[in-house]
Amino acid sequence: MADRSGSGAIGGEDDVVALLMRQHGDIRNLFDEVERATGEQRRDAFRRLVRLLAVHETAEEEVVHPVARRSFDGGEGMVEDRLREEKQAKEKLSRLDGMDTGDPGFLPLLMELRTEVMAHARAEERYEFIQLRRHTDPGQLATMAKAVRAAEAVAPTRPHPGVETAAKNIALGPMAATIDRARDTVRKAMGKEG
Repeated sequence: MADRSGSGAIGGEDDVVALLMRQHGDIRNLFDEVERATGEQRRDAFRRLVRLLAVHETAEEEVVHPVARRSFDGGEGMVEDRLREEKQAKEKLSRLDGMDTGDPGFLPLLMELRTEVMAHARAEERYEFIQLRRHTDPGQLATMAKAVRAAEAVAPTRPHPGVETAAKNIALGPMAATIDRARDTVRKAMGKEG
């Protein structure tokens, strides 16, 4: 049985592709949870989804995409396509993050986001991740998994449209992460987040 904790100890999650594909499954499950839930449970599930999407995309932008750009023919164009998708998703996620989860417009916009995020994840899995496996040795894939976990540990917890490159994440990420994490603490203290 695969380790679902993200520790990487069992099930090949010491491989960056396996780790990210597991997270794609977690994202799908959180979308399901947000859609099914109501009231406070929906808000709490949505906050977890926002956080997972934000840290996941930041880690991909800092660790995975730069390697893909230089590892195989067509990598540059493939990464540009993924970054464009990530920016669109961050813009929509930012709009949703500013809405009340009980707003009548929330679920339709969430469904649009889900469609875009799942198409993005499929494109990564079918194109970028396959090429990484073909052109990157297992040791580097393991090192990348560790780097992804490290990036996620200090990543912003909210979407920041326009910050989709490794350089921008490195320059702006620490300040954004500090602000986001302070905001998370205030929301939690005020009972606005679980």
